[in-house]
Amino acid sequence: MREFSMVARRPVEVLESDASSSARPGTARSHRLDAVQRACRYIERKMAAEDDAGDPGPVTLAELGRACAVSPWHLQRLFKQAMGVTPRQYADACRVNRLKSGLQQGDGVAAATYGAGFGSASRVYERAPQALGMTPASYAKGGEGADIAYATAPSPLGRVLVAATPKGVCFVSIGKADAPLIEALNEEFPAARRIRKDNPALSTALAAILAHLEGRAPHIDLPLDIQATAFQQRVWEELRRIPLGETLTYGEIAGRLGQPTAARAVGRACATNPVAVVIPCHRACGADGSLTGYRWGKGVKQELLTREAAKVDIHRK
Repeated sequence: MREFSMVARRPVEVLESDASSSARPGTARSHRLDAVQRACRYIERKMAAEDDAGDPGPVTLAELGRACAVSPWHLQRLFKQAMGVTPRQYADACRVNRLKSGLQQGDGVAAATYGAGFGSASRVYERAPQALGMTPASYAKGGEGADIAYATAPSPLGRVLVAATPKGVCFVSIGKADAPLIEALNEEFPAARRIRKDNPALSTALAAILAHLEGRAPHIDLPLDIQATAFQQRVWEELRRIPLGETLTYGEIAGRLGQPTAARAVGRACATNPVAVVIPCHRACGADGSLTGYRWGKGVKQELLTREAAKVDIHRK
């Protein structure tokens, strides 16, 4: 299975976007962002140096603080506020990305493992289910070997598609017709061993989601087989805590996570949610209460919120 990862792109883009949009040169905010940018680039440079000098060991907070001319503990706090992860977690994410790149380029599992700076293959295999969503050998083949079943059905919001591996639901999508939904599923898992329609196998999951969409069940409790970074996982867990009929802004969610400056990162975590409704990212909105974007369309988002609000009002009467 494919990993849904905030760090698949260069995470420092978060900082560069913030710096260009909301920080003026010379302000305290600009200096804080500069310090975190320097820390990110120091980590990246040190990891790149592994190519020539071997593994130089982990980047310590003390070393990072000296390089950025900031107190180590202050830098740790600034870094987590801006990036949503610690410097060590950022370095780990960079290392995993190097591993992925090596596997995708056909370096072979052993070469990619050591090329990414992992000291042993056992460390990679221990982390593979969380970091790659599969074994390194399977990831090297583009996820070849995944067995995915799906089912479609009419719902109050249009057609709904539910897909699952033997471990749990991996994809839920809503649209106007089956064909685009099936196409999106195939694009999400392009190298799966098999993607097949199997309504009986998905009957329980499909029934639970339809019951929720029809207003007969306030919650959806299904086993999931989706991969996430630590930050995405925290965001998705927070989304599932939002009561039916209520919304929170991206900034409010970031505040609840203890990272009030991470609103943009929260928005991206919502955008990468692969299971519509099960993880209710439709309950997240812009700072002014606007719907903002939604993977399955703003019309679907509005209808979901309207139906949930109406359901809550009925119970209050």
